Amino acid sequence: MKAAVIHGPGSIQYDTVEDPKLKQRDDIILKVTSTAICGSDLHIYSGGFPQPRPMVLGHEFMGIIEEVGPDVKHLKPGDRVVVPFPIACGNCFFCNHDVPGNCEHSNPEHYGPEGGILTEKGGALFGYTDLYGGYDGGQAQYVRVPYANFGPRVVPENLTDEQVLFLTDIFPTGYTGVDWGEVKGGETVAIFGSGPVGIMAAKSAVLRGAAQVIVVDTVQYRLDKAAASTGCTTILWEDGPKEVVEQIRALTQGRGADVCIDAVGFEPDRGLIDRVKATINFEKGSTKVLEACMSAVRRSGIVSVLGVYGVNYDNFPLGQFFDKGITLRGGQAPAHKHIDKLLEYVVQGKVQLDDIITHRLPLSDIAHAYDIFKKRVDGCVKVVLDPWS
Repeated sequence: MKAAVIHGPGSIQYDTVEDPKLKQRDDIILKVTSTAICGSDLHIYSGGFPQPRPMVLGHEFMGIIEEVGPDVKHLKPGDRVVVPFPIACGNCFFCNHDVPGNCEHSNPEHYGPEGGILTEKGGALFGYTDLYGGYDGGQAQYVRVPYANFGPRVVPENLTDEQVLFLTDIFPTGYTGVDWGEVKGGETVAIFGSGPVGIMAAKSAVLRGAAQVIVVDTVQYRLDKAAASTGCTTILWEDGPKEVVEQIRALTQGRGADVCIDAVGFEPDRGLIDRVKATINFEKGSTKVLEACMSAVRRSGIVSVLGVYGVNYDNFPLGQFFDKGITLRGGQAPAHKHIDKLLEYVVQGKVQLDDIITHRLPLSDIAHAYDIFKKRVDGCVKVVLDPWS
């Protein structure tokens, strides 16, 4: 089959690889009909998360079941399904407590309670390095899906792939940020990052009844897309976090936002000083967006961290965290927990997901797709790939 294979930082190729095979009795083999590039994929592409051997990338995908293992109970060949991005067994302590990203069984070689930088990681993820299970991802014509009794959801035939594809990751992830923020209605939610996850967080804040949704980004066209998609207030980050925080406080009677969501993570736009600091401290990337969230949130507010952070950092604002009484939540989104409810929102027409798509490309254009997505050129917000064109 054909697949998108990472060969090192900045090198992703359209390769011919072996077809996947059933390995466990509850596996399925999926013929991928639609897949997408996620901002998290860029952390591997950039080298921020090392992957020494070639691997098929991609954790946002859906398709039609080709083959099922003998222990698969509720699915059959021909079913059209969407697949949550964490690989989770459905039976362990953490799966039973609705945190499948911490599954105890899906990442046996690298799992552990410590959560170290290169050891004792969480549960497995599709196409997300050997540290997270080493499973090939779905930027391919076919993919093996383990634990199929727990993950894949059959989707209505009257909905297109593009209407439901983002139930794999970015919609549940954006919704999780708002859910962690305990938004019940009437709040101000400030979202840092106007990429796909940030926009989905804004859509989710609207669904949960937020009175004011503010989206911050360094790129104007991405803010324009967020405003068109959600009706949010936008702030262009031009001169630094201080001006952004002041604008958010001005919109909230000086208090700050009730909830701030970091939808960027450790690889934001950075200047020379930030890069030098990271080098001196042996850090990858920067916590500047998280620090801005800590300043912009009100006292006793909540900060939800959806952006990825893979290492430890000096100078974390612990004193500010304590003085303001901030609640801080983060981690892999529990996609399995929310996916059925979110699918129903799509079915009922309460939310539209496909309006963020800016590029539809064949999988054979994978190198170009990653390039424009990473560099944020050609108005790129979200790329959807067809493995068969």
